[in-house]
Amino acid sequence: MAKQQRTELLLSIIIIIITAILMFAYYNRWFSLAYTVGPFRAIHYLAFAGTLYIAFSVPIIAYLKRRRPQKYQTLTRIHMFMNLVAFLLISLHFAGQLGRPADFYPELGTGLALYIAMVLQVFTGLAFRLNQKRFVKPITTRFLHVGLALVFYIVIVTHILHGLGII
Repeated sequence: MAKQQRTELLLSIIIIIITAILMFAYYNRWFSLAYTVGPFRAIHYLAFAGTLYIAFSVPIIAYLKRRRPQKYQTLTRIHMFMNLVAFLLISLHFAGQLGRPADFYPELGTGLALYIAMVLQVFTGLAFRLNQKRFVKPITTRFLHVGLALVFYIVIVTHILHGLGII
């Protein structure tokens, strides 16, 4: 594995570990983002930011990778690290939902499905980017990664409509 790929892998793992630590801390109420800003709690705005970033950046970066092949590596790094940061923001929201008291526990249906798809997307993305044909064929991880992106778009729309009480 090249030095740059090892560095990317290390940074990715660090972001994932930070995500897990912050989720654990938020779930156990070591810090709180439960104050209300407008109609939603502050943690929702972090999730909105992460979701909007992923929803708009993924197709834009995919388009730019094809239009500007000379920038492929740079765009891939932006995609990888910024989506991990967006995943961190969404993970905090998910941990906050799981950490709510039993009297106010949310219905997890679409949110749980969305979070599972995102976790799988993170791991298939890392496997595709850093695998180097060792364990799984790149075509397999790419197929799963792109398919999970489609799941993200379908479930996020359903999740938002459900959260707004429309469905």
